[in-house]
Amino acid sequence: MGTLFGTDGIRGVANEDLSPELAFRLGRAAACYFTCNISHPRIVIGRDTRISGDMLEGAFLAGACSIGADVLKVGIIPTPAVAFLTRQLNAQMGVMISASHNPIGDNGIKLFSHEGYKLPDEDEERIEELVLAPEDTLPRPVGEDLGRVTPVLIAEDMYCDHVKKSVGGSLTGIKVVLDCAFGAAFRLAPRIFTELGASVIALHDEPDGLRINVQCGSTNMGHLKKVILAKGASAGLAFDGDADRCLAVDEMGKFVDGDQILTIAARFLKESGKLGPDVLVATVMSNLGMEQALDSMGIKLIRTKVGDRHVIEEMKRRGALIGGEQSGHIILLEHNTTGDGIATAVLLARILKESGKPLHELAACMKHMPQLLVNVKARHKDRLSDDEDISAAIKETEELLKDRGRLLVRPSGTEPLIRVMAEGPDEKELNEVVGKIASVIADKLG
Repeated sequence: MGTLFGTDGIRGVANEDLSPELAFRLGRAAACYFTCNISHPRIVIGRDTRISGDMLEGAFLAGACSIGADVLKVGIIPTPAVAFLTRQLNAQMGVMISASHNPIGDNGIKLFSHEGYKLPDEDEERIEELVLAPEDTLPRPVGEDLGRVTPVLIAEDMYCDHVKKSVGGSLTGIKVVLDCAFGAAFRLAPRIFTELGASVIALHDEPDGLRINVQCGSTNMGHLKKVILAKGASAGLAFDGDADRCLAVDEMGKFVDGDQILTIAARFLKESGKLGPDVLVATVMSNLGMEQALDSMGIKLIRTKVGDRHVIEEMKRRGALIGGEQSGHIILLEHNTTGDGIATAVLLARILKESGKPLHELAACMKHMPQLLVNVKARHKDRLSDDEDISAAIKETEELLKDRGRLLVRPSGTEPLIRVMAEGPDEKELNEVVGKIASVIADKLG
């Protein structure tokens, strides 16, 4: 991985790490890389609600137009909608401007191929070389060869119809609370659920770029829990800033994570004869309890590195139709090419309706193994593998947990953090070993 791209595109503090100048250069480089031999190629671009979105969108599309690409603006819309629309509109590339679950001051740029998939490392590395080249020698057409910008006014309708047709069904009698996180789901999620017949209570459903993810959405579900209990709803469904992930709260106010949603969905698909291969793909972060639950259903769990892109690549190799992450990125590959929070929420509500079971009962199909995750601030996270003291602490813990649990220590791909995760039967022991490793990392790399 190079210096610009992380595990989910380019991300950083808007107007500092991710400046309009960088977005302009990226627009030129990416447009040239994907469209250099095509006359007036098309690029789809969308964004979430955060305040820096206008600035970065304008800079990126200016760069793309300067190469001769025509830009199709789809406005404030979820990341999975950009992936879908890139395919539907026969574009050569898709672009989403969002920092997902990150704080307001951050932003990011994700790139999609013409097939709607996030880019492999080799494509990102080549684009990065063009961006960071000491001299810009890319084409500069003039006159009628310049690109133009066109708003796509039916973009929301297209995505809405797609979700309803692909995973929807009657939701009459289902009452849901939707936490839209002041983000990209603010209008579409309530609309889709209402059109499918559900009774909807919408929270944080304004396009407020100054409050995106603030004490709301999938990163903070306390308010959602209170509303669920007060309103007697069937489920609470929370999205992140760009709505490519979904987490839930059951009717009793208990948190339902991505591993549980994956397990519920996999069982439903298998019983419906729509699972395809008896395989589910998830990351090394997924709980051992999910693996045990899937095994009892005759479904094999395949683990990958962290990042939904890695999950999707393995799904394609295995022919798997479902995969995802504990964080709520759920990929239904038959219906879309990336994690889709709204589609996941609709499918979960449909399972509630068709099974006639409450969410707490459905979620009980998986029992969590105790798991502890600590995020350690690390200014020098790139030195993790080189530090002998950290390596020794990790080795000691791995020996301690051998045959009883797991340890995972990895740098975040999007933030200046190192994540320390341990899993095992004894919570007190987990606290001790994770605390010890976190302390060493903070001392050596903080």
